[in-house]
Amino acid sequence: MDQLNFIIPELFLISSIMILLMIGVFYNNSFNLIYKLSVIILLATFILLFNHSIDTSIKLFNNSYAIDYFSLFMKALTLIACIFVMLSSFDYIKWIGINKIEYPILILSATLGMMIMISSYDLIVFYMGLELQSLSLYVLASFNRDNYRSSEAGLKYFVLGALSSGLLLYGCSLIYGFSGSTNFDLIAQNMDQLNTGSIFGIVFILVGLTFKVSAVPFHMWAPDVYEGSPTSVTTFLAIVPKVAALTVFIRFLYVPFFNVIGQWQMIIIFISLASMIFGAVTAIGQTNIKRLMAYSSIGHMGYALAGLATASNVGIQGTVIYLSIYLLMNLGIFSCIFMMRRKNIFYEDIQDLSGLSKNHPVISFCLLVLLFSLAGIPPLAGFFAKFYIFMAVIEAEMYTLAIMGLITTVISAFYYLRIIKIIYFDESKEKFEIDQNFGLRISLALSTIIILVYFIYPSLLIDVVSNINLI
Repeated sequence: MDQLNFIIPELFLISSIMILLMIGVFYNNSFNLIYKLSVIILLATFILLFNHSIDTSIKLFNNSYAIDYFSLFMKALTLIACIFVMLSSFDYIKWIGINKIEYPILILSATLGMMIMISSYDLIVFYMGLELQSLSLYVLASFNRDNYRSSEAGLKYFVLGALSSGLLLYGCSLIYGFSGSTNFDLIAQNMDQLNTGSIFGIVFILVGLTFKVSAVPFHMWAPDVYEGSPTSVTTFLAIVPKVAALTVFIRFLYVPFFNVIGQWQMIIIFISLASMIFGAVTAIGQTNIKRLMAYSSIGHMGYALAGLATASNVGIQGTVIYLSIYLLMNLGIFSCIFMMRRKNIFYEDIQDLSGLSKNHPVISFCLLVLLFSLAGIPPLAGFFAKFYIFMAVIEAEMYTLAIMGLITTVISAFYYLRIIKIIYFDESKEKFEIDQNFGLRISLALSTIIILVYFIYPSLLIDVVSNINLI
């Protein structure tokens, strides 16, 4: 029972979800109250994360649940991203009529699943967290029932997600069958005796995880789901689940399967290369900004996975830094997308940004900074994110991966610069009705300022992440 002290954040979140459900059932028109309480609950959960020393490293419940610096950092990142996504999307949810009590409760349930995934040290615990997150996201993607595109997005996500979960579960069962355990440490001990069954298990698990981070060749759901889902859900999908999925990716590769690095390293290199190339090339012809952000995220996951392919602590730290900056950039971009509204209609076409600088100079400047950062142009934070990844890759002597990463960065710069050209040099259209939502403005301002001034003290994030040592 004394171990429960270490999972107080999760217990608090579970209790809060139950209480919010009761409030929603017994009180009519309680969406505003539940939504605001959800943000407060996330903030309280973030504070409760630090109810013990950040240097704590402990395995709970028969070594199936890990509380360490790595898991605390990634949980904190998840909760911060979730809070800002909810703050920025509050007015949008009411505008399009999906202000139902289930919405914030599903967000909290998905967040709980992600927290369990991040700390999981056992295949069964990991799968429980994954399914709690996935089932919540399937419903959220199709939440706008009056819109056929949202229903289609939810159905596609559910069918493909169920397939990937089945493959992942089959991989887990193979690993259990050939190693005799579901615990990461015990699997690592038994992986010295590698056989064909274990290799198949590793491959199936990697297939499932690749789907969750929307990397090539299991990216096919991302563009359709990003475009069809309500923008508030797309924002959540593009930002928050990536943290949990990449954390599990890192744990899987560097704890149970580190002894068999030769079996998975080439797979990760291939996925990284394919994602970078595919994301850079296919985004060029996109006209819908949400669809473009989907292809952009595929490319960015390729860069993040390049750090994992190095099989070094420097690579892991580079991936975590990249992910942190990626979240900030996406939060800012989607905050701008929330502001593309005229006469109660939200626009998603890139051409609708035409001449934006003449009517909305501040938003145009924010978009300029964020798009330059996504393109990796110095001295913005996006440049440093790619710099840390490339340094780790070059240090590991993976020169082909580094060269292809640089080439795809140049290619991807085209479609980011094209949007900037449309904003600043094309004929202006009718003004947008800029949202007065305070949370939305704070999200946009904070992300832009941090991206802009990051170069002044880049070592701050490096110092924080340098404590992550899994090898």
